[in-house]
Amino acid sequence: MFPDDVVAAAQQILERARAAGLMIATAESCTGGLVAAALTDRPGSSEIFDRGFTVYSYEAKTELLGVDRDLIVQTGAVSEGVVRAMAEGALANSHAGLSVAITGIAGPGGGIPQKPVGLVHFATAMPGGKTVHRMEQFGDLGRGQVREASVRVALQMLLERLEELSAARPRPVLMSERP
Repeated sequence: MFPDDVVAAAQQILERARAAGLMIATAESCTGGLVAAALTDRPGSSEIFDRGFTVYSYEAKTELLGVDRDLIVQTGAVSEGVVRAMAEGALANSHAGLSVAITGIAGPGGGIPQKPVGLVHFATAMPGGKTVHRMEQFGDLGRGQVREASVRVALQMLLERLEELSAARPRPVLMSERP
């Protein structure tokens, strides 16, 4: 169902999240749940995938994730502030220890000069940690290609956060390394 690189990334995420003892939540707009689908396509995903929020409308973003409606009206649904609030809202409304959020303009319409088709904002959040933002301008590749590229970026961001966690954990000192 998914390209081999997406399957491999999802598998790595499952293994690393399991090792870290973390559950994951997703908050998706333009991808419509594709990141959640990629993760749950893998056997054993129920051990690490808590829930996914597909939030296309303003109301869904505010009601399910607690995104401030005024923020959406002021900055637009496709913005850094909104995607950060989505990622943080996914954490607050789940049992996850790591979330990823995506909002963008997949096309073919909907773009404006300041926010063209292919503009996508991403964020990952962890309790007590910083929320990490990333913006991509994929261009008008076609709806399917923008969504597929967005899934890849979201999975990569999850992997990066999981790598940060494993690097931050102290490694046990082996007997052979002791003085």
